Amino acid sequence: MFYWIMKNLVVGPILLSIFRPWVVGLEHVPKEGAVVLASNHLSFIDSIFLPLVVDRPVIFLAKSEYFTGKGLKGWATRVFFQAAGQLPIDRSGGKASEASLETGLRVLGEGHILGIYPEGTRSPDARLYRGRTGVARMVLEAGVPVIPVAMIGTERVMPIGTRLPKVRRIGLVFGEPLDFSRFEGLEGDRFVLRSVTDELVYDLRELSGQEYVDVYASSVKEQRATQSR
Repeated sequence: MFYWIMKNLVVGPILLSIFRPWVVGLEHVPKEGAVVLASNHLSFIDSIFLPLVVDRPVIFLAKSEYFTGKGLKGWATRVFFQAAGQLPIDRSGGKASEASLETGLRVLGEGHILGIYPEGTRSPDARLYRGRTGVARMVLEAGVPVIPVAMIGTERVMPIGTRLPKVRRIGLVFGEPLDFSRFEGLEGDRFVLRSVTDELVYDLRELSGQEYVDVYASSVKEQRATQSR
């Protein structure tokens, strides 16, 4: 109920009237049943506007740090992410990654829409980076379709490192559902997982028009952080 009120009566109408997002291909999102929305990731606000334009609730797996902050700011951040329908996950790897997978599978098993960023983190420079295979494993284990979604222009509205957004129009392009049922039972094959992930990222590149870079975005961020010390 809290999610519905915030989306439809409080925050949602205000943001939609200010930023006036244009949307293409929304009809590809099914009216019911589990599905994964796999999006490129340009800005913090991607997780805000994607759920706003989809009629059904969209659940994202957000890093747990957003839910554990202290003081007034921590409380406000926690309430915001809960209102946005996001679930906390530990992204430290190992057993934490398995727990994240199980959380995603539970969401899909309940027939919901799960939002995922195949790149694993925001793009540092608006280019599209190599996808992580976790999304492929989740799609194959759950046996659900995946819809590529391209966010357009969100990095110009709220670039990395800024606190307040600029008022500009953004776009969202929903591609046709991708069916990977031909790989049923092969979620443990790393070559299959890479093939599925690359096919998905290729569709994202076609939809978004971004330049593709065949390295992980996290590696680029780590390298830049090292050089800036």
